[in-house]
Amino acid sequence: MIETPYLLFLGDAPDQLSAKVAQGIKDWRPENAVGQFRMVGCKADVGLKDMNLEEAKEAGAKTLVIGVANRGGHISQSWKQVLIEALEMGYDLASGLHNLLGDEGDLVAASQVNGRTLHDVRVPNVQYPIADGKKRTGKRVLAVGTDCSAGKMYTALALDEAMREKGMNSTFRATGQTGILITGSGVPLDAVIADFMAGAVEYLTPDNDADHWDIIEGQGSLFHVSYSGVTLALIHGGQPDALIICHEPTRKHMRGLPEYTPPTMEAVRDVALTLARVANPACQVVGISINTQHMSEDEANTYLAEVETRMGLPTVDPFRHGAARLADALADI
Repeated sequence: MIETPYLLFLGDAPDQLSAKVAQGIKDWRPENAVGQFRMVGCKADVGLKDMNLEEAKEAGAKTLVIGVANRGGHISQSWKQVLIEALEMGYDLASGLHNLLGDEGDLVAASQVNGRTLHDVRVPNVQYPIADGKKRTGKRVLAVGTDCSAGKMYTALALDEAMREKGMNSTFRATGQTGILITGSGVPLDAVIADFMAGAVEYLTPDNDADHWDIIEGQGSLFHVSYSGVTLALIHGGQPDALIICHEPTRKHMRGLPEYTPPTMEAVRDVALTLARVANPACQVVGISINTQHMSEDEANTYLAEVETRMGLPTVDPFRHGAARLADALADI
């Protein structure tokens, strides 16, 4: 188990989106974070108190969590001095990056000398099966996006919260490092060998009660040339009964791909539904989730209304306004 509370390490994050791991923890488990540590040049801010290692230790922090999700998922050499100092001061380290803490000799040595633990949450700890596509009992909903980092995890967490408030039977199923750090369990799907990804999703969402909903955290995008594979594994392995389309409307290009324009929500609906019905012919799109964080309240409300009229589906910003209408849509299935 990763000891809480955390000090969230933002390092030298180049923009706000790069700190999405820290932002997710702050938004969904604020009681687990005492503050943030930002290096010189950091351009992200998750709204927590800035603390150095000493201040956070005095505030009770036990684990320094790398809250940055950079392209390629690497541990920057510029971070090493802070990470080693944290180990020397009695912190454990936790990371969801592809570049593992346990593969860094200097961090391993410092942890051993100081009796500390390195937590790599992106290391699969189960031997997952190859998917067999057999129908499972219970129900499943998956968030699919027009792009990466468009709000799929927030949608799933908000939906789980709304369903529980309504007395519905649901479980959030984490498939990425931030979700795992928030909930304490899940499958680090993009670290699973490709042939076993869909099987890992089947493992994560097993047979359940007839009225139980697994709310599967989405990853990547079918239209993102770098990460489409993980999305398809979720669609086929998850065998969703319902899809929710997620979109961030102010984005000019796909994340990390300036030459690629984001697809329309209609395109995502049509392609995702076609692929989902390979594994579950009854799958349907039930709602739209819009990430309006860069819009004013009036702009957001106007845009949501326009999309709802155009798409003919309940359209909400679940973090801003709640996910009750999405939960109601699932209740009708």
